Amino acid sequence: MIPKEILKKIRRIEIRTKKLVNDLFSGEYHSTFKGQGMEFEEVRQYEPGDEIRLIDWNVTARTGYPHIKKFKEERELSVVMLVDASSSGKFGTRDRFKSETAAELCALLAFSAIKNNDKVGLIIFTDKIEKFIPPQKGRGHVLRLIREILYFRPEGVATDIGGALEYFSKVIRRKSVVFLVSDFLSEHYLKPLQIANNKHDVIAIKISDPRETTFDNIGLIELEDAETGEVFMIDTGSKEFRREFFARAEEDNLTLKKAFKLINLDFINIRTDESYIVPLINFFKMRERRL
Repeated sequence: MIPKEILKKIRRIEIRTKKLVNDLFSGEYHSTFKGQGMEFEEVRQYEPGDEIRLIDWNVTARTGYPHIKKFKEERELSVVMLVDASSSGKFGTRDRFKSETAAELCALLAFSAIKNNDKVGLIIFTDKIEKFIPPQKGRGHVLRLIREILYFRPEGVATDIGGALEYFSKVIRRKSVVFLVSDFLSEHYLKPLQIANNKHDVIAIKISDPRETTFDNIGLIELEDAETGEVFMIDTGSKEFRREFFARAEEDNLTLKKAFKLINLDFINIRTDESYIVPLINFFKMRERRL
């Protein structure tokens, strides 16, 4: 039985994200992610301004009037969400946990997809594959995906992005748009990521919390690593510690960006204390300019 607070949260996410889809994202999504090709629709008589290369010479010769072939975009895509459900996602020092940000973000992308008649699937992973839901259409299906992301209780606690990508490559054969949503606190995943991106259209979405880059001066605090269980004490009153912590976080983020650029992978950085709308719109516009 799903708790009432989860059902209310799902409903709030649906209302908010569907409004964003209707107001902002549906057209951007359609322009960014093209169909798999073009399919023949009809032959019609040539009109001034039509592309000459589309003239159907057989019909033109038979009728005595120039005709062109008309095509339409083969629109239907498969969109797959690869969502990291490791314990580090249950962290957040502002309005919401990283996992809640991931759920709302996936809802927005999923509703954009079904509004454009695309299928949406989900793979939830930790250091193992926790859940696989094959791509389907429909509002009910999207609500199920949101529910799983919010309510699913994983068995694993650590993160294996490489293993998730290898599993994805086995179960999804058709070329798909893939949103890999994680904090990327993992290792040894660049090779399987490159292999997946060579066949599919992979977009990496990193979700982070401001406390993972900076600390306020609040004295001695005890922290626990959510994935390993290790407990350690840090002195946030130390300027040197705060400076080194920030520099290391910035270096890690820069290294990640460089690695993704090297394998020609698109990357979106989302923070729990900021709106995800601007980074998403900037991404869509960047992709549209590149097409």
